[in-house]
Amino acid sequence: MQAYTLSQNKLMSRVFLGLFGTLLMALVGVLVGTQLPYGLIPLLSIVELVMIVVAMFMQRRRNIGFGFVYTFTFISGITLWPIIYSSSITLGTGLVIKALAVSAGAFLIASIVAANTSLDFSFLNGFLFIGLMALLLMGIVSIFTGFSSVMSLVYALLGIGVFVGYILFDVNRIARQGLSAQMVPWVVLSLYLDFVNLFLFVLRLMGVLQSSDRR
Repeated sequence: MQAYTLSQNKLMSRVFLGLFGTLLMALVGVLVGTQLPYGLIPLLSIVELVMIVVAMFMQRRRNIGFGFVYTFTFISGITLWPIIYSSSITLGTGLVIKALAVSAGAFLIASIVAANTSLDFSFLNGFLFIGLMALLLMGIVSIFTGFSSVMSLVYALLGIGVFVGYILFDVNRIARQGLSAQMVPWVVLSLYLDFVNLFLFVLRLMGVLQSSDRR
C-alpha cells in the first residue's frame, strides 16, 4: 500500500509538472502569435479543434504523448493571442492580468479541495456535461443574435461554474481512483483545457462587469 501511495504521489507530481509545462508552451505560443499574420489564426483554430478530436480517440488507446500535448498547447497559445490582445485593448492589460491571477487562484483552491476532501465529486459528471452543452448552445445562438448584458453575465457565470466543476471532478477522480502512467498526458491536457476555459470565462465576466460600471 505504501509503495502504491508513493507511486500515485509521483504520478500526481508528473501531472502538475506537466501542467506547468503546458502553460509555458502556451505562453511561448502567445508570444509567437504576436508575430504571425492574423489570417493564420483561423486555420490554426481548425487544427486545434481537429487535435482535440484526435486526442479523444487516442485517449481510448491510452497512447497520447507529451509531444502531442505540448504541440497542442503551443497552438492553443497562438490562437489565444487575438483574444488576449483585444481584451487588453478594450478592458486594459491590468484587467487581463487580474483575470489570469483570479483563474490561477481558483484553479489552485479547487485542486486542493478536490484532492484532500473525503467527498466524491463523481456525481457532478452529468450536471457538468449538461452545463457544457448549454454553453455550446448559447455560444452558437450568440453568433446570430448577440447577448444582452444580462445574458452575457449568465453565460460568463455558467462558464465559470462549469469549469470550476470540471477541475473539482477531474482532480477528485484522480485522487480517489488513482492514475496510470499512460494516462498522465491526457489528464494534463484535460486540466490545461479546464484552466484555459476558466480564464476565458473569468475574463468575459470582468468585461461584463466593467461595461456595467461604465453605464
